[in-house]
Amino acid sequence: MSAARIYQRPKNATQSGRARTDQWVLDYLPREATPVDPLTGWNGLADTRAEVKLHFPTLDAARAYADKHGIDYVVVPASRPKLKLQAYADNFR
Repeated sequence: MSAARIYQRPKNATQSGRARTDQWVLDYLPREATPVDPLTGWNGLADTRAEVKLHFPTLDAARAYADKHGIDYVVVPASRPKLKLQAYADNFR
């Protein structure tokens, strides 16, 4: 049985805009731990499903896809930014 997580795309940290943050992403979880290559010491991955990311316009569409294809999934709720409100004069205290 394959497992996946469904989450809403986060805002890009290097941009001020919120383009495509309304999309939902389904990506597969790895089936096994990543093995370490003994020669280079790098992590390898034999499971190419971990590289697949499917984009959906709504959470319901992502859930419907997972249910149709028999994929166990976990919905990760989107985190809300915490605003630190302060006055400009606070910079000089």
